[in-house]
Parts: sequence; C-alpha cells; structure tokens
Amino acid sequence: MLASIRALVFYTGYVISLVIYASFCILAGLFFPLKTRYVICLQWNRFAIWWLTFTCNVRYHISGLENIPARPFVILSNHQSPWETIFFVLFFQPVCPILKFELLRIPFFGWGLKLLNPIAIDRNKRKEARTALLTQGQARIRDGFSVLVFPEGTRVDPGQDKKFSSGGAELAIAAQTWVLPIAHNAGVYWPAHKMIKKPGTIAVHIGPAIDASNRDPRELTEEVSLWVKAALQNM
Repeated sequence: MLASIRALVFYTGYVISLVIYASFCILAGLFFPLKTRYVICLQWNRFAIWWLTFTCNVRYHISGLENIPARPFVILSNHQSPWETIFFVLFFQPVCPILKFELLRIPFFGWGLKLLNPIAIDRNKRKEARTALLTQGQARIRDGFSVLVFPEGTRVDPGQDKKFSSGGAELAIAAQTWVLPIAHNAGVYWPAHKMIKKPGTIAVHIGPAIDASNRDPRELTEEVSLWVKAALQNM
C-alpha cells in the first residue's frame, strides 16, 4: 500500500513538472542555441532523478568514472527502464540520444525533447535509420556531442537477453572515436511499464573505453555485449 502511494506521488509530480518544464523549454527554444537549451531543458531531468529519490527512495551509485574519455564518444548501454534515458542524458551532457521518432509526438515530453536535437529514427525503415545514425551521429560528434545508443533497441527486463545491434559500433568506427560500455540494473528498481518503484540503489558500471578505430563492427558489438552481460551478472 505504501509503495503504491509513493509511486502515485512520484508520478503526480513527474507529470506536473514535465508540463511546466517543457512549456518553459519551448519558449527557451525560440531564443537560445542548442547547448544553452540543453542546460535549460535538462533541469527537468535533474528534478526527476531527485524526485524519484525523495518519493520512492531510489538512489544510484556509479563506478568506473575514470573510464570516461575526454573527447566525444559513443555510449553503448543496456536498456531496462525509463531511468537511464533520463539520467544518462543529464550525466553525460552534452549528449545526443538515438530514439524512436514516435517519442517526439508525445505532448510536452516530445516537444521538449525535440529541442535537444536528438537523432530520431524509424526502426521499421532499417536502411534510412542506419543512414541517419551514421550521418547525423558523426555530425553531432564533430560538434562536440557524445551519442547515446541503446543497442538492444528496446527496454529489456532484468534477467532477459536481447541481441545487440551493431549500429552504435558502426558510428564509433566511422567517427574514429571511442565506445564507452555501460551496464546498469535500473529495471530492478524502476521496472518498465510498471507503476511501483522498489526502494534501493541502482548500480551503474562504466567499463573501460574502447578505441573503435579500424575495428570490425560485429566484433566490437560482441565485445561490448559480452562485457555488459558479465557486468550485469555481478550486480
């Protein structure tokens, strides 16, 4: 019962704050350049992470901070929950997420998200999606943005397995930059498609960065996939 009340309070504040922040960000988008919009719009992400801790006692702990490269890179992470989509964009800023174009149609959330100039792709059109990832992704990296990719393509419940796609590795190879593998267990505490949150500490493990120069995309993807799976087993 208490968990349900906490979740209800969380989502009430979550939705109300989203409407307020998104409205403000839409106005900011009329006057400020992209990197300034990032700083403004991501204040909602900061609030959402704090609000989750305050209402549901869901915290986080990060290890491997020393592995983050000093130059823009491609993040390859497992995907379990809404949490990492909110937190990673905030923590690794400036970062450009790869996402489904349908998300941009969601009222307020999608409108605010569009102001951050994400790479929105249609997964049903594989050829066009790959082209958009490679061309727009390299452009973002040249502009000083890292790129966030969830190679599973969709949220996967803890303990379940889904093959990693090679698009993120291909981007890192084409851009001659680094891949940063990340494993986390956010789905244990903020399960996808469920209202109840489980109190506890989300573990985020950042692995050693991998130089993607002259690598084979399938081999690089497999290397990251095996590392993520091993890290998850140790959480």
